[in-house]
Amino acid sequence: MYNKYNNRRHNKQKNNDFPQGMTVEVRDNDVNKALRILKKKLVRDGFFQELRERSFYESRGTKRRKAKAAATRRYKRKMQKRKEELGY
Repeated sequence: MYNKYNNRRHNKQKNNDFPQGMTVEVRDNDVNKALRILKKKLVRDGFFQELRERSFYESRGTKRRKAKAAATRRYKRKMQKRKEELGY
């Protein structure tokens, strides 16, 4: 189909043999194991965290305060670990 503003054709989605996005292979008809693997992948990807963040509106200032608090927690945890390892 031609775009009415220019003469370029719109490329429709090509039929690839490989599925797009996140995939999980089901082996030996063990769907529960595949679901567990999918959940782990989604957690690692940050999908659930993003869903939680998008569930309600948050102002820029609140986001900034939360990010700063998270950075402070990370730094304190790092210093605590370092203190335990090095002894000071």
